[in-house]
Amino acid sequence: MSKLSNTLTLLNLLASGKKYSINELADILEVTPRMIRVYKDDLEKAGIYLDTIRGPYGGYVLNKSIRLPERKFKKSDYEILDKYLNNCSTKEEKEKLFLLKDKIRGIYIGSKAEAKELKLDENTLNKYNILSRAIKERKKVNILYYSFDTGENERIIDPIELFLFKDGWFCAAFCEKKQDMRHFELKRIRKIKLLDEIF
Repeated sequence: MSKLSNTLTLLNLLASGKKYSINELADILEVTPRMIRVYKDDLEKAGIYLDTIRGPYGGYVLNKSIRLPERKFKKSDYEILDKYLNNCSTKEEKEKLFLLKDKIRGIYIGSKAEAKELKLDENTLNKYNILSRAIKERKKVNILYYSFDTGENERIIDPIELFLFKDGWFCAAFCEKKQDMRHFELKRIRKIKLLDEIF
């Protein structure tokens, strides 16, 4: 996730009133403890102060109430659209609701809170994990991608986001070959390698 998204997730965790150690937060957000301190500094620059409890059982606590936007969808949020899909009066209405349902489902399944529900085969999961790491560390990725038009071709991409669309996982990335943003379907990535080069 992006720095902003991680900072908001950190705030959501601390808004529960529970104390979290730096290492606990680092594990949840899948970043280094140093990055947790960076997020804390950024919050303090914005006027949101976290209390630090020192010692072996120390950590961060948020002692003031902050109203945060709800950023997660529940399973029921996309399931409820099913009953409305069958009652749509026009094809256009039905298509819009279907796309909305698909977006909500993608965000729900793709969220960290629901990550355990990902039922990906080993090959796709490996690609998902490499791309997730590349997004977090802002590293370039070398892929061998199958295109319906040109067959297999090698690409260097700068991954930005992973998302689910119509039961398939995609990666939104800047393609150096095309010099433009592209969406790469994970099942069509034949080979993948994380590079040391940062974008």
